[in-house]
Amino acid sequence: MAIAIILILIVIASVLFHLLAPWHATPAASNWGSIDTTLFITLIISGIFFIAITVFMAVAVMRYRHKEGARAHYQPESKKLETWLIIVTSIGIAAMLAPGLVVYSDFINVPKNAYELEVVAQQWQWAFRFAGQDGKLGKSDIKFVDFTNPLGLDPKDPVGQDDVLIKSNEVRLPLDQPVKVLLRSKDVLHNFYIPQIRSKMDMVPGMVSYFWFTPTKTGKYEILCAEYCGVGHYNMRGQMIVEEQGAFDQWLNSQPTFAQTLTTAAKPSQDSVLEKGRLLVEKYGCGACHSQDGSSSLGPGWKGLYGRTEQFADGTRALVDEAYLKESILDPKARLVQGYPPVMVAYTLTGDELGAVVALIKSLGAAQQEPSASEKMDRGDDVATQGQRLAESLGCLACHSVDGSKGVGPSWQGLYGEAVTLADGTSIKADEGYIKDSILNPGAKIVKGYAAVMPAFTPSDQELNALIAFIKSKANADADASKAEPGK
Repeated sequence: MAIAIILILIVIASVLFHLLAPWHATPAASNWGSIDTTLFITLIISGIFFIAITVFMAVAVMRYRHKEGARAHYQPESKKLETWLIIVTSIGIAAMLAPGLVVYSDFINVPKNAYELEVVAQQWQWAFRFAGQDGKLGKSDIKFVDFTNPLGLDPKDPVGQDDVLIKSNEVRLPLDQPVKVLLRSKDVLHNFYIPQIRSKMDMVPGMVSYFWFTPTKTGKYEILCAEYCGVGHYNMRGQMIVEEQGAFDQWLNSQPTFAQTLTTAAKPSQDSVLEKGRLLVEKYGCGACHSQDGSSSLGPGWKGLYGRTEQFADGTRALVDEAYLKESILDPKARLVQGYPPVMVAYTLTGDELGAVVALIKSLGAAQQEPSASEKMDRGDDVATQGQRLAESLGCLACHSVDGSKGVGPSWQGLYGEAVTLADGTSIKADEGYIKDSILNPGAKIVKGYAAVMPAFTPSDQELNALIAFIKSKANADADASKAEPGK
């Protein structure tokens, strides 16, 4: 009986969840509301079968439960029951499949007045191409792909000379105009997906797939890759902006054509090296892992990178100069930056190509060089302030608070000079020797209540003294604050 009641409750809870929970998709922003209708039909049919089967199980449990002296009736087969089950399930399956087939037929039956938009996928970025004034897209082939022609357009095809290239993750479309979307991939499987548009299609290397839609609402919509395509898959995002026809025409006319990009690549100028670097970065998809605006990503950002001192996973540090950047491109696993996974593959660029990429990184700004510890001491800078900056650069304050709040490691407020209880039950005074030992060999003495997760650091003697001075200042500040309070 209890099992039967639980089954009935599951049915009631499932129906109430569907009716009351706000999990439904946002309204469609295109003409493909029929896709939502198809999904709703599938849900209703599946729900009917779910309720019927679960209720039947509950009734069977109650009606045919075990009774003393009762024996089950032997019935090896029932042709009538089997016939009805075949008929009902066939009707249900056909009812779920038929709407989808009808919608898919419309999905690939493109209107004659549709715009042509080509979407090119590459780990882990998007690029786009519109037909030019002639309304036709030029030919493309993988053999034409290079740093000046990342989309692989045929430079000898006159039809493609006026094609408009969008070498970024943002594309715009006119409102209420049908768009034919041509999809191709340069490397692995991808999937072009815009949830609000209800558009989704696989992109297979060597094939051109397509569908069409008509955007019906202005706004910004996120473009996603819905097929796992590697470690940077989560970051393969773009943006589609739907706007009025006039605004779209103005934007489209401001974008370069294929002929213009060829002229720019061939024309020598003082910015030609940077332009070559940008084209190489687009070709190899570097921007998918390395941001150029300071935002966080899968790899270190390039803004302000050149001239900065980087901390590596093995505890060493080095200045980001031209030699380091070239080594990181040719052999990225030689020195792994702390906090980033070892996922970058090695590239085989020529000397000129390496120089162009390095020049682009340098153009994004050089880091302001901090004076060394000895220089700061020589000019009379406060040692505790130096230690604070060093703690910030090494990431110490991510685990050790300076205000007494609990963190991954012991707080530094009031730590110096106090007795610390270790994991083995012994007690030790937090003096200079203890702090130095904790930095150089953190696994030797584990404080009770904290995990042994701190990596070993190899600072110089001057840097060690600066860190200790900063920790001391937190103890002194705490003592001064206590004296200032009434009654202390």
